[in-house]
Amino acid sequence: MKETEKKIIEIIDAIRPYLINDGGNIEFVKFEDGIVYVKIMGACAGCEMMDITLKEGLEFTLKEEVPEVKEVINVV
Repeated sequence: MKETEKKIIEIIDAIRPYLINDGGNIEFVKFEDGIVYVKIMGACAGCEMMDITLKEGLEFTLKEEVPEVKEVINVV
């Protein structure tokens, strides 16, 4: 596993407890061409706040911490 992927997974793991607390979860799928693919599950998958959590929470944090990240996409 590449160092960039390790850092991405560490950040996702740090955010995961907050999602679990709200009845959801997140799974790292892959990192490819600057895009992080994740799968949002549980209560978070159908939540109206999911896009905000994904873009303003996770994507913002990943871009700040991992310059190679350009975007985060939820795969269904």
